Amino acid sequence: MKKLFNKCMELYKKYKEIIDYLVVGGIVTVINFISYCIPAKIFHIDPVISQVIAWVVSVISAYVLNKIFVFRSKTNSFKELMTEMWSFIIGRLATGALCDVGLFVLMYNILHINDIVSKITTQVLVVILNYVLSKLVIFKNKTKTENADSAK
Repeated sequence: MKKLFNKCMELYKKYKEIIDYLVVGGIVTVINFISYCIPAKIFHIDPVISQVIAWVVSVISAYVLNKIFVFRSKTNSFKELMTEMWSFIIGRLATGALCDVGLFVLMYNILHINDIVSKITTQVLVVILNYVLSKLVIFKNKTKTENADSAK
């Protein structure tokens, strides 16, 4: 049992950032679904409007959780914080407009695919696109700094 635990810990350490991102992504996805279902299913608000509400709530949640738990980003100034936050928001606007909302509208309104199936499909794509964007653009400089520090 101890050997299995050690192997799991070794794998976790090796893929820590990806695993942490997927856990946070799962939490944000749950937040997104709840933020969608409450207006859409309880208050009978139009599914597209509910999707936009869910997106706004999930972007705020995603920024805070990714900053703290995934990329462990420490900003030294208000300017750095604003640059990082706006980069995150702009990235999420791109994936949100194109995939989370745009693809949802295409699937639900045009292709007449069930709203929950459309929701699941868009969420999977959004998680993948957002990780790539966060890793390669938003928190890119931090990762390079950490890798240089680890090599010393």
